[in-house]
Amino acid sequence: MIENEAPLVTTARLELWQPALRDLPDLYQLTLAEETRQFLGSFVPSEMDAFTRLHRNAGSWALHGYGTFMVRLKGQDRIIANCGVFRSHRGFGTEAGLDDVPEAGWIVHHDHWGQGIAREAMEASLAWFDQTHGRQRIACMIEEGHAASDALAGKLGFVRYGQHQAEDGAVLVLYERA
Repeated sequence: MIENEAPLVTTARLELWQPALRDLPDLYQLTLAEETRQFLGSFVPSEMDAFTRLHRNAGSWALHGYGTFMVRLKGQDRIIANCGVFRSHRGFGTEAGLDDVPEAGWIVHHDHWGQGIAREAMEASLAWFDQTHGRQRIACMIEEGHAASDALAGKLGFVRYGQHQAEDGAVLVLYERA
């Protein structure tokens, strides 16, 4: 596998890279802190989870031409976020609108919360997606009670269209950007 030598997208503060094998340790560290995964479901990450996430994301890039980006501060190596649009199949059923569709998502390490990282990375990701793949419906889901992500979804043009009860009991609010 040939790894990218440069970021695909840059912003004023960030570099957005396609996933690479070298990202596995940082991707694992990204969700290790309990604060960071507070609204990511009830799981304690393992190295295997990070491996699966990295390969699922690389598969989205390989099969659909898009996926989430590994986000770094300019000129730095450490991944501080994983944000973008990826291909998803949640298994919620067709009425939920999250099966086999582009899905937006963002995870930012808790050390970088409140700095506008998610918004900057997602605005760049969505602009890149629209330019590369044409504007189309993109869905996303946010665990009920995650006020910061709910506010960000609205700023990015997503509107609420439903909800889904997860197996662990969490209520997931469903959004779309048409």
